Amino acid sequence: MTTYRVAYLPGDGIGPEVCGVARRCVEAAGERFGFSVRWDEQLVGGAAMDALGQPLPAATLTACREADAVLLGAVGGPAWDDPTAAARPEDALLGLRSSLELFANLRPVRAHESLAEASPLRPEVRRGADILIVRELTGGLYFGRPQGREKSNGLTSAVDTLRYARPEIERIVELAFTLAAGRRGHLTSVDKANVLATSRLWREVVDEAASRHPEVTVEHALVDSTAYLLLTDPRRFDVIVTENLFGDILSDEAAAISGSLGLLASASIGTRATEHGTFGMYEPVHGSAPQIAGTGAANPLATVASTAMLLRHSLGEEAAADTIDAAVDEAIASGPRTTDVGGRASTDEVAAFLLERIGLTTAGAPA
Repeated sequence: MTTYRVAYLPGDGIGPEVCGVARRCVEAAGERFGFSVRWDEQLVGGAAMDALGQPLPAATLTACREADAVLLGAVGGPAWDDPTAAARPEDALLGLRSSLELFANLRPVRAHESLAEASPLRPEVRRGADILIVRELTGGLYFGRPQGREKSNGLTSAVDTLRYARPEIERIVELAFTLAAGRRGHLTSVDKANVLATSRLWREVVDEAASRHPEVTVEHALVDSTAYLLLTDPRRFDVIVTENLFGDILSDEAAAISGSLGLLASASIGTRATEHGTFGMYEPVHGSAPQIAGTGAANPLATVASTAMLLRHSLGEEAAADTIDAAVDEAIASGPRTTDVGGRASTDEVAAFLLERIGLTTAGAPA
């Protein structure tokens, strides 16, 4: 039996609850398909700050580097929400992405017909929407220097630097073309080229790459018009590729298409090959939701769907990934629903439904 090593970072808020369900789903799939996972649990985010004084301890980073993949819950919350603090839980995310060289964030968004009433969009607008957002993850405003606050002559100011080097754009664009070729063959590159020099460089690189991928139809779009069209004509999009800040905002906005942030999975991947695939970090798009932590109301589906991506991309367990995806789809179509998608079910009730579909028959009571 193959044993994989996964760094397990449940984090803050509802992170431990949803990660716990996802972990049990992976173990259920492993029992059915003949593999096991050794979970290396580590602190991250606010929990790490409370215990060790820093959001990304060295032991956590080492565990991630030695693993086949990383499962991350969520970080942050009001307890650490001091804008003047030297360190914040979210610093762990930037540290993981840069240190592990995870340059591409993949965020699929689908309009499930059964959740039409959960979305603020009209059914005829969202019906059939199926989008993959490819976000550049290690450049742009989040990583540009100089960055910070200063005080001069009694005036406090702050600066963030938007910087992209050509190779950073080339690798994310090349990946997006490859992904579009495997889907419906349409790529939308989103920028702000009418204002930003980095966006004009971005367009130049996309046009160069387009000549190498004649099988893909390419369009350029400004981020403001894209934000509008995502909510008024989402079916026009297949693959969207964009820079870090724009991708962060647009992918959260796209939750309106599905009906809840609690449904959106993500994969952050780089160039490091594992024995069975590509190393990556997998996490739900939603945050730590501290207001419902410990109430049993958290929706685990995004995190469970993220583990399907983990199994597929990093561990090469396609059958297990397909089984978990099918269980999530069935849960969305006819299973118990948490409050974020219009139901009253608990996290444990959703977990029990998923585990039954995946095929685990020896499970105890939900953790």
